[in-house]
Amino acid sequence: MVQDTPGSPAVRPASGQRGSAPAPARFDPKAFQGTTTPTTVTGAKSEGDPQRRSQIRLELATALYQQGSLGQALEEARQSVALDPSSAQAYGLIGLIHLDLDERVKAQEAFNTALKLTPDDSELRNNYGWFLCRTGRYAESIPEFMAALRNPLYPTPARPLHNAGVCSLASGDQAGAEVYFQRAFQIDPTNPVSMYHLGEINLKRGNVEQARFYAQRLLASYPASAETLWLALRVDRKSGDRDGFNSLSSQLRRQFPASREADLLSKGAFGD
Repeated sequence: MVQDTPGSPAVRPASGQRGSAPAPARFDPKAFQGTTTPTTVTGAKSEGDPQRRSQIRLELATALYQQGSLGQALEEARQSVALDPSSAQAYGLIGLIHLDLDERVKAQEAFNTALKLTPDDSELRNNYGWFLCRTGRYAESIPEFMAALRNPLYPTPARPLHNAGVCSLASGDQAGAEVYFQRAFQIDPTNPVSMYHLGEINLKRGNVEQARFYAQRLLASYPASAETLWLALRVDRKSGDRDGFNSLSSQLRRQFPASREADLLSKGAFGD
């Protein structure tokens, strides 16, 4: 499933997700995160101040986490908490790291602490919702995403909405998912996660022109991925556009020969 930068799309819902970063060159499941990493805030305090030192540790932990160095990131985040036990951001990052390490109990404990410290933090609510979704607690995840939207100043409201869509799809609620994706797209028409899933939903329903709208918009807005090419070529196949289908098929084989989508193409497994 296409997912978040820390939000950009990922195409397979069960895949691991990591915090904020620019949109990836392709919709890599590990790059499209439903999560965002803590916001770094540089204060006027001296570097000798414990809170400032904690912030420096948190910034380093965040960078390491985004690079995939989970062990080092966890150690730096723990050092951040040791310097400033009131840092909800550090506890939230610890929760994300434990989630990626598949240490669910520890992740839950870290999120519980973070939420006690700052229960109204939108990013934290979004990330906790993603934790619940990733661990199969779909019904519990949706209220967390909606809680993230309660802050009118939250700068990325499309993220919790498309995350709610991803989790609704995972739970089998396609109708509910479509509503969330549509809301996310209305707020942010550049949101790749919403475009991808709205394209897939419309293609499955036989709404070929609507599916084409989203597929073409995705390819025009972002570097092609195996997932987006697969969506677009199936749209062209369904509409009878043989030239478009052949062109996109060649591009998929050329750019992503080892992908699951290239394998499905070679087998003619279009999912009709």
